[in-house]
Amino acid sequence: MATNYSDYLGLEKLLALQGGIDGDERTLAPAELLFIVVHQVDELWFKLALHELERVRDVFARDLVDEQEIAPAASGLRRVVKTFELAAAHFALMETMAPRDFLEFRNKLAPASGFQSPQFREVEMLLGLESSGRVKLAGQDVMEAFRPKAGIAGWAEKKVAARVADPRPTLKAALEKWLARTPIDGSTPAMRDDAVQVDAFLDRFLACHAREVDAALAQAQSSGIADAQVAALYAAEKAAAREFLRDGAEVRADPLRRRVRAAALFLELYRELPLLSWPREVLDLVVQLEQAFLIFRQRHARMVERMIGRRVGTGGSDGVHYLDTTALQYRVFDDLWKVRRLLVPRGAAPPLAHAALYDFRTS
Repeated sequence: MATNYSDYLGLEKLLALQGGIDGDERTLAPAELLFIVVHQVDELWFKLALHELERVRDVFARDLVDEQEIAPAASGLRRVVKTFELAAAHFALMETMAPRDFLEFRNKLAPASGFQSPQFREVEMLLGLESSGRVKLAGQDVMEAFRPKAGIAGWAEKKVAARVADPRPTLKAALEKWLARTPIDGSTPAMRDDAVQVDAFLDRFLACHAREVDAALAQAQSSGIADAQVAALYAAEKAAAREFLRDGAEVRADPLRRRVRAAALFLELYRELPLLSWPREVLDLVVQLEQAFLIFRQRHARMVERMIGRRVGTGGSDGVHYLDTTALQYRVFDDLWKVRRLLVPRGAAPPLAHAALYDFRTS
């Protein structure tokens, strides 16, 4: 039998799922169908994002990452970026609903909340958001919010619990292990003096960075716009770079953290070298992904504020304040963002002793 479009997409089942609590579209308030459809579509986007992120994570979780797999992984990351951009754009459709239209059916939602989206929580977990860094909702941890009744595990809770129990690494952990293996000016972790070579590279970079900062300060002073307070800001730039790369408690306690940061910096500084272009593209796409995710959060908060102001959320949260707090505090790939503060112009980067190692090889 020939494939039928409706059967392939399961349209009969799909289009019967917009009946709300009563399961009957005829009982919906005028704008309620819009609300249901937008949120169901968002859940489909989250499903796609999880699928793509798992594929990307699996590539970088390998002990040896095939270079031919990096470009497809970058395509997957780019797809997730576009997914969250589209999901954020849906809020403009929601805003065609007047606030009073939403109030016609808002009480039906209570005590449900978007916080209870299991797939959204899974995306956060898969990316690498730590439980310890989560903002609590009405004093509850994330798992508690999924229970329909105290002590009873529902479908959503089981789904999130399975993600928590998954022994595979997060995307962040997989990327960091991959980054930590990056040859830095020809030095690899397998070499006996790798730590010495990495530190030497960082010292050369920090000297170049300090010269750039000093030159910027001198230019500001010659223009008459730098006072003692501005000079202190430039001094803090140099101190922050050294703490992040060499002297901070995190990098002194964890050699892996020092090497991950050094590798991320190395890829950004020498991205024009042929063998570094795709790895650097991956890092840039990870930052784009987190940016798209943050914009989704922020766009959600503004839509909610436009609809209900700053009243209490249906799930018992403080509504917009909770959404704004998560948008401000949640940052998974923090090191990749911080590296961008340290970058210097291409001509100011320290010369490499082994640049030829990163050229294309034909034999």
